[in-house]
Amino acid sequence: MRLKTRVAVLCIGLFICHQAAAADLPQRWVSAGGALSEWVSALGGESRLVGVDTTSQHPESLQALPSIGYQRSLSAEGILSLRPDILIGTEEMGPPPVLAQVKAAKVRVELFSAQPDLPTLEKNVTHLGQLLGAQKQAAQLLQAYQQQLDAQKARVAQVQTVQKTPGVLLLLGHAGGKPLIAGKHTAADWLLQQAGGHNLATHTGYKPFSVESLASLDPEVLVFADRALTGEAAKAALFKENPILNSSRAAKSGRVMELDPTLLVGGLGPRLPAALKTLSDGFYPVKSNQ
Repeated sequence: MRLKTRVAVLCIGLFICHQAAAADLPQRWVSAGGALSEWVSALGGESRLVGVDTTSQHPESLQALPSIGYQRSLSAEGILSLRPDILIGTEEMGPPPVLAQVKAAKVRVELFSAQPDLPTLEKNVTHLGQLLGAQKQAAQLLQAYQQQLDAQKARVAQVQTVQKTPGVLLLLGHAGGKPLIAGKHTAADWLLQQAGGHNLATHTGYKPFSVESLASLDPEVLVFADRALTGEAAKAALFKENPILNSSRAAKSGRVMELDPTLLVGGLGPRLPAALKTLSDGFYPVKSNQ
């Protein structure tokens, strides 16, 4: 009986310690950065989110939360009105004076890297898991993510034995106007490479679109992401505002693909493996034997 009593006391003690540890974790979260918000949700922490920025559109349920505006142009008043315990975002979050105001109000501010690579992703998700008390879930999600990427790599390697790697450009714009070309060291570049495409852009970051650059690069596949429009409306606006695109090999062969722009914000997000499969299917269309 005494052993049973000791076990019972130990269990109660562990439960109390667990409850105390959980109570120390931030309970009211505000997130600025689509990928980070998605990871919080995937880790089971969506119920703790009390506000998100405009890039946090997935899962759809996040759109019902109060908005704190665009991640690069936040206001301290909007954030503090939600009484958060913690504000998370990437180095893209700002401006700095706003973050200083939020910190001065005793709100914890956690900055994550938006660097598009797997070591950074592992660090980000692991840290989020710690902040949420969901370390086990974080490890499981990372393992599943790596398995999906391994399967994607194998698919690309197999198809590249029979088809040539296409030259691709990714344009990021707003209602078709003034699109930017995604260059190296961007989430877009990582996405194109993982999908089996060759990013024709050689600059770093995002560079304004120019007639000369398109004429010299002439992509076989054109991927566009529009922050304001979707579907055929977005495609029509892109070609209306930039008629030079009609002369590209991509346009002439009908190899123009749309990408959700929120996939490119806040680092590598949980939806990227599925997006890679879609892009790969467009980069390497099934050849008919007819």
